[in-house]
Amino acid sequence: MAAIEKRIATLEAKLTQEKAMKRQIDARKRAIEAKHTRAADTRRKILVGAVILAKVDGGEWGRDQLLAMMDAALTRPADRALFDLPVPDLPVPEDLPVPEATCEEPAPPLPSPPPLPVAETPGPGAAAAALDSLDTSNLTAFMYRIQRTQKNGK
Repeated sequence: MAAIEKRIATLEAKLTQEKAMKRQIDARKRAIEAKHTRAADTRRKILVGAVILAKVDGGEWGRDQLLAMMDAALTRPADRALFDLPVPDLPVPEDLPVPEATCEEPAPPLPSPPPLPVAETPGPGAAAAALDSLDTSNLTAFMYRIQRTQKNGK
């Protein structure tokens, strides 16, 4: 009987794994379908826009008519800016409560930051001193290898 119970437990574990794999596959399928749906929706919007712009360019629709339609439909400032439409001022509700101050004393002012150090300007001999301090042994070997490679054509 112990062998049967062990086999049942093994099969149940395998069934659980297979169900988890099926859920993952189904989730991937839904993600792919959603991606295709979004892509098709975006493509439709692009084509509608192209047709409308072609009608405006062809003279069938007036530019003023298009701008009036866009002015009525667009609300985001960035979208309105694409068509040089004015950005309306946001209404300020008058019934908003004004928060009251919770501190009796105002916060102390922040201390001013320390002055930045002034970098020393190198003198005219600084470049020569920097060149003199370079270790040129590695540079010489490197240049020799380059010349040898160029001569050998490798």
